[in-house]
Amino acid sequence: MKTARHKSAARIAPAGVHALACPGEDTLKRELQPSREFAKLRARLAEAEETLRAIRTGEVDTVMVAGKEDSQVFTLEGAEHAYRMLIESMNEGALTVTTDKMILYANQCFARMVKCPLEQVIGGSFRRFLSAADRATLRSLLKRAGKSGAKIQVLLHAGDGSKMPAQISIRPLAKNGFNGATIGLVVTDMTEARRNEEMLRALTHRVVEVQEAERGRVALELHDNITQLLCAVLARWAALANKLPARSPREIILAGGSRATAAAVSRGEKASREEVMKLSEMLGQTVEEVQRIARNLRPSVLDELGLVPALRATCTEFADRTGVSLKLACKPLTARLPAEGELALYRILQNALENVEKHARARHVTVRLRQRAFVQLTINDDGIGFDPEHHAARRKGKGGLGLLTMRERATYVGGDFKIKSVRGAGTQIEVLIPLPPSAMASSAERG
Repeated sequence: MKTARHKSAARIAPAGVHALACPGEDTLKRELQPSREFAKLRARLAEAEETLRAIRTGEVDTVMVAGKEDSQVFTLEGAEHAYRMLIESMNEGALTVTTDKMILYANQCFARMVKCPLEQVIGGSFRRFLSAADRATLRSLLKRAGKSGAKIQVLLHAGDGSKMPAQISIRPLAKNGFNGATIGLVVTDMTEARRNEEMLRALTHRVVEVQEAERGRVALELHDNITQLLCAVLARWAALANKLPARSPREIILAGGSRATAAAVSRGEKASREEVMKLSEMLGQTVEEVQRIARNLRPSVLDELGLVPALRATCTEFADRTGVSLKLACKPLTARLPAEGELALYRILQNALENVEKHARARHVTVRLRQRAFVQLTINDDGIGFDPEHHAARRKGKGGLGLLTMRERATYVGGDFKIKSVRGAGTQIEVLIPLPPSAMASSAERG
C-alpha cells in the first residue's frame, strides 16, 4: 500500500489524425503541413510514453480514454481503495513497516492508540512506542516469523507518557514494488481484556477463599460432631460385644443341654461374636477415614506446626494408602511463608498427588522443598506423562481443571507455576513462591 500518490488522471486521445485544410492555400503551406503533423505526432507520443511511465511507477490512479461519443475512465488497482477504507474503519491499529521498523503506513486507530497525530507517526520508527525489553523481543520474533506470522504481548508507550497493553500480530508482506521487505502489523488494544482478566481472577480468588472457609467449617463439623458420634457408637458396640455369650459346648451340656444342641448353640454364639467384632473393626476404619477427610479439608498441622510437617504427613499418608514409592526431601525453612502461601503449596501438593494416583500410573514420586529468595516446591513422577498443550485445549471441555487450579493458586500469592511433561517420560511440576521482605530480612539475619 502506497503512502502517497499523485492524484492525476492521464488523458489519451483516440488514434487518428484530424487535419484542418483551408481551400485556397498556396503551395508553400501544403509543403509545411507534413512537418506540423509530424510535430503533433511526436508530442502525442511523448505524452503516451509519460503516461505509461506514470502507470508503471504507480503515480496514476486513473486513466481516461476519449472516444467518439464519450470518454472511458479506467481505475488502476481499484480494489485497493476498498481495502484502505476497510483498514481505516477497523477498531484495531494497522501498520506497514520496513525491516528496520520505519512506519510506511498507519491507520487513524493506531494514531489514537499512541495519542500522536498521524503525520507524526508515518515516517517515524515503530520502536519509539516500545520499551527496550519489548524491542528486543520483537526483533527476535521478526527474525523467526514465517509466512504464518506471529503474535506478541507488549506495552505501548503513548505520546503523552501513558502505557497501554496491546497484542501485536505480525505477518510479512509481499514487496509490491517497494525496494525491500515490508511487514504488516495489527495492534489490538488489550486494556479491556486485561481488566476482565483481573476481575475474573479476583472473583476466582474470592471463590477459593470462600471454599477454604467452607472446608474449615466442614472439617470442624466432622471432627467435633461426626467423629465424636462414631467414637461413641464404637464404644457402645464394643461394650455390647463383650456382653454377648461365647460358651463352649461343654458349658452348655453342663447347663442341661443335649450334646447336639450344645454344638449348634456354641457355633451360633461364636459366629455372632465374630460378626460383631468385624462390625467394630469397620466402625474403627470409618472413624479413621472421617478423620483423614477432616485433615485434608483443613489440616490443623499446617496451622500449628508449619509447612514442612504438613507436607511430610501428606506424603506419608499418600505412600501408605497407595503403595507408591515416595521420596521427600525438605530442607529446613529459615522463615515461614504467610498463611496463604503455605496453604497454596499444601493444596498444590495435594492436587499433584491426586493426579498421580488417578492418572499417572507412576511407581516413584519425588517431592523437594527448598528455600532461597523464594520457596521452591518440585514434584516429579515417572508416570505415563501427557501433552500439556492438548490438556490445555481439553480444559475447554469436560475436566482438566486440576492444573488450572494449581496455577491459579500459585498466582494468587504472587508465585509462578511451571509444568513439564512428555508422554511416556513422566511429569515435573515446579512452584516458586516469593518470600515477603520481612521473612527475607529475618532469614538474612539468621544466616
